[in-house]
Amino acid sequence: MGNTLKPYVISNVGMSLDGKLATVNNDSRISGPEDLKRVHRLRAMVDGIMVGIGTVLKDDPRLTVHKIDTTPKRNPVRIVVDSNLRIPLNARVLNKEAKTIIATTSKMSKEKEEKLKELKKLEHVEVIKTDGDRVDLKQLMEILYKKGIRSILLEGGGTLNWSMFKEGLVDKVSVYIAPMIFGGKDAPTYVDGEGFKSVEECVKLKLERYYPMDDGIVLEFQVVKDPK
Repeated sequence: MGNTLKPYVISNVGMSLDGKLATVNNDSRISGPEDLKRVHRLRAMVDGIMVGIGTVLKDDPRLTVHKIDTTPKRNPVRIVVDSNLRIPLNARVLNKEAKTIIATTSKMSKEKEEKLKELKKLEHVEVIKTDGDRVDLKQLMEILYKKGIRSILLEGGGTLNWSMFKEGLVDKVSVYIAPMIFGGKDAPTYVDGEGFKSVEECVKLKLERYYPMDDGIVLEFQVVKDPK
């Protein structure tokens, strides 16, 4: 990325031992009560929480801090990567509990124009446009940094996670592994996308710490940055 400034990005996930985020029927009850608190402690520490539109459509998350008490009450900015503005206007991530940024592209269709008009009526919602057919994540990171967002918790699904790793935008990985095997070639995984072709290309991690949590284990890694 050269010298471009970007937020510090922590990729967090709860998954089964075989790397699944949910079963084939989208049952995603993976984290126990203590791990849910761990996630909300992470949320309370960052400036933004980022997901892809797939997560919003599938899970309708609030993306706020509500499993722990924080004084004063603090909710990070919610960031949704949504290239085609598919976000439903009744999505919980658009409620007034926190500010929301929708990242989309400058490429407009009639449907997108209509959705944009509706979103602009919501005072706590901001729409950011990047170049290209899909959201340019590097450009988005620069824009978010300029807006004062210095740290992001990435809670994306497998598609967004792949794009962020591929672009070299993730700095830390925090993973809760539950003692369960889900199986299913169509069950959602931590990182999907086209995948790296060789071990040389893949993202390398350095284990920093690990500890038991609920019935499973949490692993924390630093992403090893390519010196090039």
